[in-house]
Amino acid sequence: MFTGLIEDIGRIARMDRSGSNFRVTVAVDAIDTATLKLGESIAVNGVCYTVVGWDGGSFDFEASPETLSRTTLVDARAGQPVHLERAMAVGDRLGGHIVQGHVDGVGKLVSVEVDGNAWHLTLWAPPEVARMVVEKGSIAVDGVSLTVNAVDDARSTFRVTIVPHTSHKTLLTSLTPGVRVNLESDIIGKYVERLVGGYTARGESPQGAARPLSLQDILLKHGYMGSDEGM
Repeated sequence: MFTGLIEDIGRIARMDRSGSNFRVTVAVDAIDTATLKLGESIAVNGVCYTVVGWDGGSFDFEASPETLSRTTLVDARAGQPVHLERAMAVGDRLGGHIVQGHVDGVGKLVSVEVDGNAWHLTLWAPPEVARMVVEKGSIAVDGVSLTVNAVDDARSTFRVTIVPHTSHKTLLTSLTPGVRVNLESDIIGKYVERLVGGYTARGESPQGAARPLSLQDILLKHGYMGSDEGM
């Protein structure tokens, strides 16, 4: 479990293929590798990996074909800087939001607008992620916890604002339009969607299409209001 607050900017030192897997070595700056433990979790650009080795200034992790197919690691090259965050310790302050390190999809930076000391980033999200992005909700972009400022459902885009502190601590304001990014939606939204989805029923519209139950339908079904009550 992570918070989306970046601890260090590392750099991919090596990427070695072993069969269909990759073993990746990441050089670090601020993280003390002497305190790492074999098997612990660390987020690299928002993806949770398992530490399988380390030395004085770097650590290693392995990535499976599944990870390569679902994240931007497939685009990575030696020398590329990356966001790093170690797993949250019990009792730590949750300064960002709950981030699992389980990427929901790969998005794309659409545009960057500079407004004084703020950067407004517009990003495109694939449908499976976009439907869980809500205004004033949280989202992790390459592992960075951000607040959604606006959502454009028609274009499947959303906007976030980067303040100077976040700019200095992350790589987000150095990204250029078109670059792919890892996206993880808020875990609370995932559970809500799952639970509410259980109350979806198929009703026949004039065209025979599926019709989801409204909130009023659900309340009526479970006896929380009478049929003669309005909402």
